[in-house]
Amino acid sequence: MILTVRRAVLAVLALAAAGMLFAWSGLFNVAASTGHWPITNWFLHWVMQNSVRTYALATVETPPPLDDPALLPAAAGHYAQGCAWCHAAPGEPQSQIAEAMTPPPPALHEWLAHVDWTDKELHRIVEHGVKYSGMPAWPSLKRPDEVWAMVAFLDRLPDMDEATYRTLAYGEAGTTPVSGDAAFDRALGDCARCHGTDGAGRSDRIPVIGGQKPVYLAASLRAYAAGERASGFMQGAVADLSVETLDRLAEHYASQTPARPQPALDANPGEVERGRVIAEAGVPIDGVPACLSCHGEGRPRDVHFPRLDGQHRDYLARQLSLFREGERGGSPYARLMTAAVHELKDEDLEAVAAYFASRGGALAAR
Repeated sequence: MILTVRRAVLAVLALAAAGMLFAWSGLFNVAASTGHWPITNWFLHWVMQNSVRTYALATVETPPPLDDPALLPAAAGHYAQGCAWCHAAPGEPQSQIAEAMTPPPPALHEWLAHVDWTDKELHRIVEHGVKYSGMPAWPSLKRPDEVWAMVAFLDRLPDMDEATYRTLAYGEAGTTPVSGDAAFDRALGDCARCHGTDGAGRSDRIPVIGGQKPVYLAASLRAYAAGERASGFMQGAVADLSVETLDRLAEHYASQTPARPQPALDANPGEVERGRVIAEAGVPIDGVPACLSCHGEGRPRDVHFPRLDGQHRDYLARQLSLFREGERGGSPYARLMTAAVHELKDEDLEAVAAYFASRGGALAAR
């Protein structure tokens, strides 16, 4: 018995040595042009599927409701800019370079119709990417809410026709003005996919930026480009833009007067009133200061403090939550907001968002 075990150990060591010798020899062909052996392709996909399933069960929280149409525009815009090149889209084929990759990325609008990924598994893939492939991780791991928006978009992609996709991804055709500066016009067109040309935002998950302070907008854009403010959507959109283009975009949107967004339909008068009290007086017992001491109209305000009146409720609530969690940065004043809302309760956070969403017009006071 001892001899049999010894022989088995020696055989394993011999196989390992042979494998190392083969790897050292350089005879294994790593050229992408040859593709994988069928067994290699099967094994890698099998390992990937098992890994995604296990980590999705262990690390991904229960999905939020994903049937809200407001989740789709930003996700579709990001997909068109950063994903369709490899994964195709309705009416848009893959790049020939992507088709030559090993392994080749799937055309998702066709492939997703024939696979059985759960929403948690899709979240895992989108958020963390896949090793040994061209699939990168999400640009900001601090924004799982953005990843859920992408999952909501991917859920609908197999049944999406070309016209629906193009409207979601690009907005209304022919609405972007032409300045004569090709680089700026292209950048503005990319911004308009989510924000519209007037900065009203194409859903209540996208901020109203028309009429916002130019210094605040420029600082935010620079923070996104530098990766100092977390957003996979925004970091990818502005990473390659020059400082001059970022500043011009800020000036453009600051000069706009978008249509007034509708107040949140689910806000009740009691909730709005509670938000007003917190905005005007804070919550002294919890150390929460009055919001209007910095963000109020008619009071001394720094150019870095954004206007909040008429902002989308869902967007405001998410940003307040990010500040409270210490995940929102990108300006010298971020630490002030983190401290201000650190003890803000969920119901008070929602009330403050409802109050500012109900105030005035779309950032109307200038």
